Amino acid sequence: PTNPLMQVTDIQSIAKLAQENNILTIVDNTFMTPYLQRPIALGADIVIHSATKYLGGHSDLIAGLVVVNSNELAERIHFIQNATGGVLSPFDSWLLIRGIKTLGIRMDRHLENTIKINQFLLKNPAIDKIYYPGQSDHQQADIQEKQANGAGAIVSFELNASYNVNKFLTSLKLITLAESLGGVESLISHPASMTHAAIPLAIRQELGIKDNLIRLSVGIENVDDLISDLEQALAAAQGVI
Repeated sequence: PTNPLMQVTDIQSIAKLAQENNILTIVDNTFMTPYLQRPIALGADIVIHSATKYLGGHSDLIAGLVVVNSNELAERIHFIQNATGGVLSPFDSWLLIRGIKTLGIRMDRHLENTIKINQFLLKNPAIDKIYYPGQSDHQQADIQEKQANGAGAIVSFELNASYNVNKFLTSLKLITLAESLGGVESLISHPASMTHAAIPLAIRQELGIKDNLIRLSVGIENVDDLISDLEQALAAAQGVI
């Protein structure tokens, strides 16, 4: 899914079209991880991961991964890596291997929590719109279901105009306001003023990234605690000018 509006691309169809025209297909699989989606099996040539996120899982390293479907591509990328020096330190490599060992267990909990939080948001009048490919009414829900074993743990939503976005974000106590995602702790961000702030307003609006849009990376904490935190922050933000 795309960031932050969670739009889904049909990887298999794109890869087939690319192969017919001798074009490489590159997929960023950070949000899904190999546990939920395997783009190489769907026809992709190159898969990239921000391993800082779910693969590491503990927000304590900066790393990236590139996975390819042929020895030729592997040799070409290894040459670039060797020439530029883009190599993880031994300790960061150890941290990443440690994180991958618990990937499946963590992703199961991430998904379980996200489904429950999404259900909470669906019933809440403070929320105008939700962007989550696990919902049956999502435009690409059928594609997501076909190519992945789950919809991930990122959910974006738009606050109703009667709720103050800044007050909501600053009233959260358990969920942390930060740009990253994919760690064991829940992180929330405001794309218009954080991750996508450099994009001109007119283009942001054209893309659908509104000022009331919020992105939540759901962690593995007790889900009742997370929902309670969202509830109290929404209550604090209601009617605030």
